[in-house]
Amino acid sequence: MDRLQSLKVFIAVAEAESFAEAARRLGMSAPSVTRGVNALEARLGTRLLIRTTRRVRLTEVGRAYLEDARHVLAQLQAADDAASGAAIRPLGELRLTCPNEFGRRYMTPMLVDFLDAYPDVSVDVVMLDRVVNMVEEGFDVALRIGPLPSSELVAVRLGDVRRVICAAPDYLERWGEPQKPQELKDHRIAAVSALSPIVEWRFGRDEKDTVRISPRLRLSSVAAGIEAACHGWGLTRVLSYQIADELASGRLRVVLQDHEPAPWPIHLVHVEGRRAPAKVRSFVDFARDRLRARLADMLE
Repeated sequence: MDRLQSLKVFIAVAEAESFAEAARRLGMSAPSVTRGVNALEARLGTRLLIRTTRRVRLTEVGRAYLEDARHVLAQLQAADDAASGAAIRPLGELRLTCPNEFGRRYMTPMLVDFLDAYPDVSVDVVMLDRVVNMVEEGFDVALRIGPLPSSELVAVRLGDVRRVICAAPDYLERWGEPQKPQELKDHRIAAVSALSPIVEWRFGRDEKDTVRISPRLRLSSVAAGIEAACHGWGLTRVLSYQIADELASGRLRVVLQDHEPAPWPIHLVHVEGRRAPAKVRSFVDFARDRLRARLADMLE
């Protein structure tokens, strides 16, 4: 196994935390993957991975080597792309990350149209509800919700999204509609991603008004919180795009609109600006107008 292939095998094992899963992703046999990593460690004279019966994890040296290996492969891919014309015409794999619900509801339908329009491009979408390090984790484009910190990333603003409180119409008929944030203490709350028994919801454009709530139902999944609200159990707080379909169908209604905090911006971000490969520029151009139109509808 040559050195380049060894790097690819090591990265696959580190990302999958499994030799068997890495072999499946690479289309190789598990013994070949194991031999490749063993040979790499022998050549370097150090242990990169710690093997246990349940998982594979990186050593401290392995974490640093993984970052360098990704950088080497990215540089090689950039050289290959430039030589093959990828800087001029869209081709190759585009790695994209976005939040789970946004990806499922809006990004995926748009992506299939993008792939039809650009047959020489493939897309690897990783849906995560966390902010990734684009360079270290090898992403070309990311969709970010919320204020952006200062960075060297190029950002294209798509629009805004509201933070809303909603409930099913039958719940509001039975329990009444809150008129002020403090009245939420008298309602049943399904809180999403609440890490403690006490939840603080902020209101107003300056977010100075705070309501402390002790929810009876705490959920780690946005989809589960929406489902609880749709079943008429209580109120939940989500981002407006996450319930666009439910609002359109009448399954949910938004309350306390006059007390909503300022909307959050949504951006597409990428690394290289005008020097970005054609696949990145083409995707950003393709997605920009389509996503802007969807987001504008949500704010109406």
